[in-house]
Amino acid sequence: MAETGINRNSVVTPTRKRSGSDENWDRDDLVVAKKQMKPLTLWPDQIQDPASALANARHEFGEHGGVNMSIEASATFTVMEPETMRRMFSGELGPDRDFFIYSRHFNPTVLNLSRQMAALEGTEAAYCTASGMSAISSVLLQLCSSGGHVVASRTLYGGTYALLSHFMPRACNITTSFVDIRDHLAVKEAIVEGRTKVLYFESISNPALKVANVPELCRIAHDKGVTVVVDNTFAPMVMSPGRLGADVVVHSISKFISGGADIIAGAVCGPASLVNSMMDLHQGALMLLGPTMNPKVAFELSERLPHLGLRIKEHCHRALTYATRMKKLGFKVIYPGLDDHPDHSTLKSLANKDYGFGGILCVDMETEERANRFMNLLQNYTQFGFMAVSLGYHETLMSISGSSTSSEMNAQEKALAGISPGLVRMSIGYSGTLEQKWSQLEKALSRMQDTNLFQKH
Repeated sequence: MAETGINRNSVVTPTRKRSGSDENWDRDDLVVAKKQMKPLTLWPDQIQDPASALANARHEFGEHGGVNMSIEASATFTVMEPETMRRMFSGELGPDRDFFIYSRHFNPTVLNLSRQMAALEGTEAAYCTASGMSAISSVLLQLCSSGGHVVASRTLYGGTYALLSHFMPRACNITTSFVDIRDHLAVKEAIVEGRTKVLYFESISNPALKVANVPELCRIAHDKGVTVVVDNTFAPMVMSPGRLGADVVVHSISKFISGGADIIAGAVCGPASLVNSMMDLHQGALMLLGPTMNPKVAFELSERLPHLGLRIKEHCHRALTYATRMKKLGFKVIYPGLDDHPDHSTLKSLANKDYGFGGILCVDMETEERANRFMNLLQNYTQFGFMAVSLGYHETLMSISGSSTSSEMNAQEKALAGISPGLVRMSIGYSGTLEQKWSQLEKALSRMQDTNLFQKH
């Protein structure tokens, strides 16, 4: 096999089982089974680009030279010497030297996907989990102890809001102050020095599409010794909070990154010290709570990441096109790519070049009845999309946030978050041609206007 482009000193697998003894680690006994492409030289602007960073990440080949990595489906791993196991459990030997204990701890296949996620978000390390909520809850429980305090955006995914407002105060004695994340003075005043451990917000909020000024919020938090955790589920590729100063970036990989509406998964991206602490045998939230990702799922996801950038660009292009056209027809559209969105300039200044402004838009139909009729037309009359929660699918998915993914909030909390009873969240897909799908959307919009179901704005 040609040697070109292969770094044979990087990742190796022995012909016989590794010994924990350094003197027995003889490189003459090694064959290359896990090969690594040589790192490319990147220009400074490419280092900031998530697609370039992903392309430059280590490529893991299969055990027998396959272009795709092998799946390590084992739950447990052997050692050749009894002393090695003690050294592994003491932390002396670990995954960095290709020593694995048990797949709830670290798994080689999941670890490779995690390296890709770290490259995507520009963080030192990452590890993937069984769901987005497990990533969020594990990070918060790792960073906060009983009596701790969190400052969070009042506009969050409903599950996260319930975790912070109901579950953590009851089960963990960790309280949260919710603020308008765009009111930086309010954020600053809500932080209690010595007690507040985390500032938590979404890069683009679910579902109101408010955009966080990540660098400024990081400055405020870091000045007071607070760790910044950002949920970037709505904006992979579009924004890179880790490159903008955030300490930790979390994802529901189930959404845009997966793209298939067939996998539940999450990720924690941040410093290696944090990831390692979360896998600590005595104090690690990931290790002890056990939200373990299946390595077969990790393999599936690793195959989808290389074309994430192409998918995101099309999601965003169509979302902007539809939002612009609906606005011209007089509908109340919320989309940060529109010039009149209050956070348009913020997102434009923070977004990665050429990816767009996000694949989600909202249409405010004012009442739940009108919203229901609109969605019924879109699914059952024009076949524009599906009534379903979640996002990032190749077909358009739509739901009324107030009665679904934000139903954990009461009426007052929804009002403060900017969630009206008739707010329809639409995750714009890319199936079919743009004009084909627009004709379906336009037909439903016309039907709404013709039957006086909606007053123009």
